[in-house]
Amino acid sequence: MPNFKTKVLKKLSLPFEKDGVKFQWSAFNGRIILIFVSIDDENFFIQIKKSEDEFLIKGDKHAKPSKIDYLQKALACFKDNFCDGIINEAFALKNNALLQKTPLIANDFDELLSRIRGRVFIEIGFGSGRHLLYQAKNNEDVLVIGIEVYNPAITQVAKLAKAEKINNILLIQSDARLLLSVLKSNSVEKIFLHFPVPWDKKPHRRVVSDDFCKECARVLSKDGKFELRTDSFEYFNFTLEKFFKFTKFEVDIRKNSKLEISSKYEDRWSKQKRDIYDFCINVSDYEYMEVGFFDIDFSYLYFNKDDLKNLKNNFRKITIKEDRFFIHFENIYELENALLLKISFGAFNKPEHSYLLIGEKLEFLFKKPYKIRENLEAIDMIKKILTSGFNI
Repeated sequence: MPNFKTKVLKKLSLPFEKDGVKFQWSAFNGRIILIFVSIDDENFFIQIKKSEDEFLIKGDKHAKPSKIDYLQKALACFKDNFCDGIINEAFALKNNALLQKTPLIANDFDELLSRIRGRVFIEIGFGSGRHLLYQAKNNEDVLVIGIEVYNPAITQVAKLAKAEKINNILLIQSDARLLLSVLKSNSVEKIFLHFPVPWDKKPHRRVVSDDFCKECARVLSKDGKFELRTDSFEYFNFTLEKFFKFTKFEVDIRKNSKLEISSKYEDRWSKQKRDIYDFCINVSDYEYMEVGFFDIDFSYLYFNKDDLKNLKNNFRKITIKEDRFFIHFENIYELENALLLKISFGAFNKPEHSYLLIGEKLEFLFKKPYKIRENLEAIDMIKKILTSGFNI
């Protein structure tokens, strides 16, 4: 994460704008200050953390822009205009062609869903992008969606696609399990999961689970297929057992088969003469159910100054666990005439990390939580807790 340290922080006179960077307002809690930043049509936080004799300024990991360039630009602007006595810095603003928005990257699920037309392939954890770009080049009438948790991989593959004039890909930074849960049923032809992290000692961290397999079966079309390729026999067997819970399916199993394109991981394993395992499965008995979409209605909630004071005084860092969902109240920040609540919630394997602005009205900053059932149930409880003044 780009960052720098400074000895002196000048007075924050906000709003402030320079070179296309807008520092809109600040929120604080003890030694931490959050600065709300706008560049073009993107909003995010930079965070200031004070220690005894220095300040650390960095991006906020739960409210970061879609491209690292925006954060680098904001940090450079903040350093030049609000800081003296720079101790060190760990960022460099580069002349990056992807600083401007590219249609190859979706910033959120709404944008991604609006772009889906016709045939769709999905690759989960595309890494260097070799296989994803290969599929796109050889299936020009297919939209190939790439899901990756690491933003640098997204930027790099978008650059490669742009250089090769490949336009039928769409990349998004997301947890694959969350994205699958919002896709329409029977809408995807192929799902690729190639060389996932095996997590042999921590299987609960694997992307594959009972719910993941159900979501794959739901979103795949009638003849659609899920394809796993891995060097871990334990992961291969684990995933196959999950799909064996369906009552009717067809599966093609292979060992050490050669593909026309290989990933850098496969190249590495091949040099080490490690075995590679594949299976391609079609589930034909799953009941296709459409995803429910829910409205998040805060319009009836109102908090006056006394309510806000009561919330701040009663706030506690707590975690609430129910059968289907959880809520974790992480922190609370003060603004002028408002509060900012940092919170995570939702399904245990698909958590949302959000900031909730609480004032005369309530609203989620940056992006709204997606409207899956677990989120809806969690938000209903959040409303009750807030209206009770944290009397839990």
